[in-house]
Amino acid sequence: MEFQVYLNYDFEYKGFVADCPTLPGCMSQGKTKEEALENIKEAIEAYVEVLKKHEKTTVPVFAEQPHYVRVAV
Repeated sequence: MEFQVYLNYDFEYKGFVADCPTLPGCMSQGKTKEEALENIKEAIEAYVEVLKKHEKTTVPVFAEQPHYVRVAV
């Protein structure tokens, strides 16, 4: 399976935050991009394992995928 992951630098943490919007609440972090991506892979695997454990055989699919919109202020 493949999942879209948003990777952002967090200045307070001084590292990267990885968010998998297809799986609500599935996030991780790491001091480097590589570490954050490895950690989110583990988080996704654990999330999917919990879905299987609770007999949810499919990953949730949402009608509208999250996306960025620019807003001028």
